[in-house]
Amino acid sequence: MQTNRATLKRLFAEKAIDLQESPILDQGPSLPRLGVDFDKVEGMLLGLAVGDALGITTESRLPHERLEAHGEIRDYLPNRYVAECRGFPSDDSQMAFWTLEQLLLDNGLIPENVANRFSRDRIFGIGATVREFLTNLKSGKPWYASGPKSAGNGALMRIAPVLIPHLKEPSADLWADSVLCSMMTHNDAGSTSCCLAFVGMLWGLLSMTSAPDPTWWLDKFMEFASPLEGETTYRPRSPSVDYRGPIHRFVEKCVRAAYQEQTPVVDACNQWYSGAYLLETMPSVIYILMRHGHDPEEAIVRAVNDTKDNDTIAAIVGAAVGALHGRDAIPERWVANLSGRTTDRDDGRIFELIREARSRWGCSQGIH
Repeated sequence: MQTNRATLKRLFAEKAIDLQESPILDQGPSLPRLGVDFDKVEGMLLGLAVGDALGITTESRLPHERLEAHGEIRDYLPNRYVAECRGFPSDDSQMAFWTLEQLLLDNGLIPENVANRFSRDRIFGIGATVREFLTNLKSGKPWYASGPKSAGNGALMRIAPVLIPHLKEPSADLWADSVLCSMMTHNDAGSTSCCLAFVGMLWGLLSMTSAPDPTWWLDKFMEFASPLEGETTYRPRSPSVDYRGPIHRFVEKCVRAAYQEQTPVVDACNQWYSGAYLLETMPSVIYILMRHGHDPEEAIVRAVNDTKDNDTIAAIVGAAVGALHGRDAIPERWVANLSGRTTDRDDGRIFELIREARSRWGCSQGIH
């Protein structure tokens, strides 16, 4: 069977992947001397699920409209299908945990199997890009030729679990897995570079014992995204923002300026918009983490209240602060009231998957 690194090299050679080749893809990440505490991995996964569930009930509403209707949201609201104040999933946590489920079945990433897993169950709130990917896949196209070119955030929202099989033996295979897993649905340099940068950030966070300097979030993102994205061209939807160029440069420009001025999160996110377009999602995520990454509850609350695509942005922010602070930093009321579903009929499934992942990849010397 061809390795994922070999598959990635073939796709580059055939110009079948929209991404810049970079030496960063051949450099394996370092592992802490004492290994990774799996409680931090569990925090990453639960943070993702909690952020998604807190946001989904008011997704796509403008922050001022949400505030007028609900006040500040700090707990689950009834959703459109169920009257209970419990945490239910949208496509964000569904696809993330289906990825983890398939990683467990295959003991690592087999991209074709992950792609097929996405096609088996109903996806709640499916985006246009993922819908097109599934149409292409079901028509007979191979997984690596099914993803449209799209700078939506549908790959970024589900990428976090891809690092888990690499915890014991980190290598450059992590980057190959991250690229292949992201480009299968969104074959776009901006999307894939953001996904790999986020995986690199998560890996670094799992090694930390305290919150980094606020500028770390932006600097680490730029370290990975800049050489991989290259000179792409994206334009903002906001008429008040004059820009044409790559996502990483837009993030650098807008987020650094907002941080220097200490602009409130809601005002900054309103300025560049905060929808499902990565030119909006990525600066929102980085800015929230720069302002509130030291406080996991507040970071997730700000993502839920102060952005438009709030379920996805809160899921991404939740994964990051969960990886940094660990399982115990996620408020217990949020975890206790989380349904744990990945479909409409499998209560508690995400908790089963986390236990299986801990047993498979979290049990060795120095890893708890």
